[in-house]
Amino acid sequence: MLKRFFKKDLVEAGCDEAGRGCLAGPVFAASVILPAGFRHPLLNDSKQVTEADRNKLRPYIERKAVAWAVAMIDHTGIDKINILKASFKAMHLAIDQLKVRPDLLLIDGHLFSPYFGIVHQCVIGGDAIYASIAAASILAKTHRDEFMIRIHEEYPRYGWNENKGYGTAFHRLQINENGLSPYHRKTFGICNDFAETE
Repeated sequence: MLKRFFKKDLVEAGCDEAGRGCLAGPVFAASVILPAGFRHPLLNDSKQVTEADRNKLRPYIERKAVAWAVAMIDHTGIDKINILKASFKAMHLAIDQLKVRPDLLLIDGHLFSPYFGIVHQCVIGGDAIYASIAAASILAKTHRDEFMIRIHEEYPRYGWNENKGYGTAFHRLQINENGLSPYHRKTFGICNDFAETE
């Protein structure tokens, strides 16, 4: 069972990102403050939840949360500052938008760039431990998937409706055969190699 809080007497916001390891598209981040009694039997780390269940959870979380926000840094921003800094920046932008100011940020992972004025706690595997981080992972993932499906309509050859921009064998094959789209991250893996030859 997911833990409901790290420190019971504080207003906590869970934070997580989606799309960090992709070859194309933005990185999304979400920040979520849940009410004390929040529960949902399907809630877990987004990677452990089916797409159908993630899509059921998203409106429930958005409706029941005390506050939530989603932000993104696009592929050009990622190429400029690197994916780690872009992930942190997206989290900061999401926190900026929260309608309730938290006392503590629970961050999925072991690194974070401090957010001025709010203490944070990094939690490795936090999206499978704390409900607020799991909720953030669901929102970040579903909002990003929705974006990737939308841009798939512009560039259907890469299969983003299925791979969401991750470096599957099919996606890499399409890059080799068709080159990069405007949404590819030119500093990533095969994209970096391909960009150097353009």
